[in-house]
Parts: sequence; structure tokens; C-alpha cells
Amino acid sequence: MKIVLLSGGSGKRLWPLSNDTRSKQFLKVLRNPAGQMESMVQRVWRQLARAGLDGETLVAVGTRQTEIIRSQLPETVPLVVEPVRRDTFGAIALSAVYLYDVAGVGLDEVVAVLPVDPYVEDGFFDKVRELEGIIRDSGAELALIGVQPTYPSAKYGYIVPDQPHPAAASDIAVQSLPDTGLDTDGPHGQQLNAAADGVDPDPAFSIGYRKVRRFVEKPSEAEAQKLIEAGALWNCGVFAFKLDSIIQLIIKMGLPIQYEEMVKQFERLPAISFDYEVVEKAVSVVTASYDGYWKDLGTWNTLTEEMSVKTIGRSLVSEDSHNTHVVNELDLLVTVIGLSDVVVAASPDGILVANKARSPQLKDMLKDIEQRPMYEEKRWGTSRVMDFKSLADGREMLTRSVRVNAGQCTSYHFHLNRDEFWTIVSGKGTLVINKTHSTVQAGDTVRIPAGTPHSVKADSDLEWIEIQMGSRIEADDVIRLYDDWADIKRLSGMTG
Repeated sequence: MKIVLLSGGSGKRLWPLSNDTRSKQFLKVLRNPAGQMESMVQRVWRQLARAGLDGETLVAVGTRQTEIIRSQLPETVPLVVEPVRRDTFGAIALSAVYLYDVAGVGLDEVVAVLPVDPYVEDGFFDKVRELEGIIRDSGAELALIGVQPTYPSAKYGYIVPDQPHPAAASDIAVQSLPDTGLDTDGPHGQQLNAAADGVDPDPAFSIGYRKVRRFVEKPSEAEAQKLIEAGALWNCGVFAFKLDSIIQLIIKMGLPIQYEEMVKQFERLPAISFDYEVVEKAVSVVTASYDGYWKDLGTWNTLTEEMSVKTIGRSLVSEDSHNTHVVNELDLLVTVIGLSDVVVAASPDGILVANKARSPQLKDMLKDIEQRPMYEEKRWGTSRVMDFKSLADGREMLTRSVRVNAGQCTSYHFHLNRDEFWTIVSGKGTLVINKTHSTVQAGDTVRIPAGTPHSVKADSDLEWIEIQMGSRIEADDVIRLYDDWADIKRLSGMTG
């Protein structure tokens, strides 16, 4: 079985820490068993490794997030990079083509798709492993994992199986089983026929998986309670299929099944979720029930419930402030007095003060707000925007602080529309400008005209203040030539 982790989203529910390049799964607000802070994607990868599944896993990621995911996961993790956003169907289709064309995976292989940010126990990944057997045994097009609900939530989707849960043999025997297209001559169909005839089915069937009758998306709490009483499960966004089914669908859509060509034609894919394009059109779908711990950490109120510390960064919180969390990425001191059930988050992107129960409203409040990400994690270090302004002559100016970690290097790249002026603040490194290399250290200044290829490698942690000036200062104004230092040295004629 192969696993695809979907990591291309960039929601605003955890603003101001999350932005277009550093979405929620990359925030280091959880503590690992060694006492170190880790992100959601690092936690999931650690759990996959413990389950022995990391070697079978690839990550689908947006093009603006490749730098940060390279900084948080091992370099050996295969990435499928989406050139533009096309929702989950596009990410899964591109991943399927990668598996088929690049990784050489057979069409009969079962592929499981997981979101990158579930907060679960390790046993969840044993359930994921079971999906391969369920697909093969049931003959279904899709196999899903449904979480046994613990309360009637209005923010989750629900899977409604054919039989109520728990599915005791006596319960199954009296159910009316509508035709959902499953092969009634196969092992799963024999179990259904046995149940309809009043014969006790194999317990492994009643516990292992059930046919899906329908889906309900984010019902009211009253409707959710009725669904739970009828045996519905939370839809946690985990499903599996045979690779052949998606490859055949791509062919029917007139799209290529060669990876490089699919990347070139990626914008032809419909911007639609996998649920709408595939799941809701599938004739035969089954679900397995997971009865362990599961939580979606997509909002500040749910995230803070799993944080092992009350404060991160410089802060003071009065003793009469109960159930209050502070996450501060600024150098300024944040002080909270007499406020309970509150989250305070501060970053270069902004400041949030919110009642925890009302924090899910954040996405709607920010829906019309577009702004440049002010803080970014790169594979080589970090950058933070300090100031941005439009000048009287029509040019733009941006000031940022940049840090390259010791032993790391930036890509060999150039910009079309801006000049850069650096003042080295600390550290030492090797700078390459248009094939000419030199040593830079604290106190040095550097000018890099537009159109000039350049790169720097840090011998020790290297920091500088950078002023960008030009007709248009945008994050996408970068032409990357090489990423690896060995290639940069070869191109520039460096020795040693």
C-alpha cells in the first residue's frame, strides 16, 4: 500500500500564525515525547515512521510550501508539488500519476490518502493499514475511515453506513440492504446475503467494514445527534482506492498520465474536491470504524486543548486568567490580565485576541483580507518582513531580516524586477554573485542588481538585513536555477 499525505492547504483559521506559505500543519506548537516543540506534519510523520509506513508515503504540497516542508521533514521524503491550487482532486490526481509514471507503482496497488494534520493515537495508523485488505476483500471502489463520534458536532461531515453501530449479528439480520453496486458474488456480497437470510455473518465483516449509504456535510447539532443515534460516523477525510481507478478516470478526462506532462497541463484539472469529483459519484463505498482518539486541530479552541504549555514566546499572564493561552512570535512582551478562556496570538502578520469558543469565526472575518506573508520558514532558514512601502517615484521598497542556518545555502537564483541591498549582521558565509564568489561576514554590505544570479552558503548562522527596491516586489519574482550547493559550485567554477 502507498500513502499520500495532503499538505497543500493554507487556511486562515489559525491566523496570524498561519498564512499562505506557513499553514496550520507547519506551526510548531505541540510537544513531542522528547519535550521538543513540533508541528502537526512532524507529529504525523513521526507516527507514520513508528508504524513502519514512512517508506511508503509521499507528500502532496503547494509550490509555495516546498521550502517549509523541506525544513521540517527528512530530505528523502518524496514531494509531489502542485504548480497551482486545484483543490484535493488535483492533488490526488497528480500524486496518482507520480506513483504510476515516476515511482513505477502497479495499477493494482492500493493507495490511501490522509490529511496531514489529524491529531490521533498511534493505533489510528493500524486502521489505515487495514484499508488495503478492506479494498481487496470488499471489491468496493473506495474504502473510508469513519471516527466514532463523541458528541454531536456541527463542524464535521458524517458518513451514514447501512447498518447501525455496533453492528451485532442480530442487528444485521433485520436490515434492508439497498443495492449499492457491490459484487454480491464476492466475499462481501456473501456476507450481505447471509445477513439478509437471517444467518449470523462472520463477525469480522460486521466489525471490519460496512457499506456507505450516504454522506451528510456539517449538519446542525440536532441533526448530528439523530445521525449519531442512527450509527453515523465522523468523516475524517481518510480513504483508499486502487491506483487503476484514478488513472482510468484521468484518461477519460483526456489528461496525460505522464508526470512531467501532467505538471504542464495541471491547470486543465477542475478546481474541485475529491469528495465532489469522485466520492459522491462512486457506486460502491465502504467504511471502517475507528473508535480511538481523533481530533481536528483546525481552530484555535481545538488546538489549545492539545497544547502542553500555556504560553509560547515572551508573555505574562495573571493568575486569575484561567484557560488562557498566549503564542507570541514577536520580540515585544505580551501581557494578559484577568481574561479567561481566551487565546492571544501575535506574529509579524498580525495580532489576535479571541474568546476560544468564538475563534472558529476567524476564517469568515478574514475572508476579504489579502496580505503578503510576513514570516516564512525556508528549507535553509527564515525570513521576516520588517517594512513595505510604495515610493513617490512609483517604485516599491521592502525591508526584511534573513537568517541562513549554518551549513545551509539559498538557491542560485535571480529576480527580474528588483535590486537587493544586504547588510550582514552576524555570521560568516560564502557568497556567489554571477559566478564570482567571495567571503561575507558581519559588517559587509552587498548590492545585487536585478537579473543577477546569486546564492549564499552559511559557514555559521548567517544573518543580514535586506532592502529590496524595484518596480514590482512580489514573492513570485524569483527564477531558481539550482538548489544544491554542489551544482552551484560547479556552475560558478568554485573549487574545494
